[in-house]
Amino acid sequence: MTVRLLIVTAVAAEADSVARGLRIDGPHTADVLVGGVGPAAAAAATATALARAATPYGLVVSAGIAGGFQPLAPLGSVVVSDAIVSADLGAQTPDGYLTVEELGFGRSTHPVPAALTRRISDVLARGEQRHTVAPVLTVSTVTGTAERAAELAARHPGAAAEAMEGFGVAEAAAAHGVPVVEIRAVSNAVGPRDRAAWRIGEALDSLRHTFQLLKPTVFVEPAP
Repeated sequence: MTVRLLIVTAVAAEADSVARGLRIDGPHTADVLVGGVGPAAAAAATATALARAATPYGLVVSAGIAGGFQPLAPLGSVVVSDAIVSADLGAQTPDGYLTVEELGFGRSTHPVPAALTRRISDVLARGEQRHTVAPVLTVSTVTGTAERAAELAARHPGAAAEAMEGFGVAEAAAAHGVPVVEIRAVSNAVGPRDRAAWRIGEALDSLRHTFQLLKPTVFVEPAP
């Protein structure tokens, strides 16, 4: 089966790391798109690419660097999503936060096919790339305090990473009936903003190495 991937990043540095790592073999193809920062820009760019594609894409990948919830996702490790979650799409009430589902409209979570995350995880394990399979949160404002980090961790138990584009990419993919997965390399801890502690170069190297390991065939359901 021929694989055609659309890989969406926020910024050019992420796209460059993905492209330098990506190994295309046989008839398979992959396009790496710089979609912009934030869920709205990512959704618009992804939807446009999917609508204009002369040959349909079989999978969309949201990729880049991210903050990691400690100790689940150490700096330099990779998080593979088993769900893509809009962390704050809902309403604050006197009794606490309500998701958009609890309000009675919309959705705040896109599941990722379990077989897909398993195949990606197996390949990364064989390649000795540290990684975690867990929900990845999408936020419009990056967390910068311990209080906000604790609030998100309590609201979304088991989430391992926080980024800004995944849910927008997932919304666009879902509208076109295309499966989606998010892959994030961890550059900093979710919590108090401390730029001196960021490891962006290390995270970009991990992103490149991850896509060196992930040939396009990994993303295809094996034949029965």
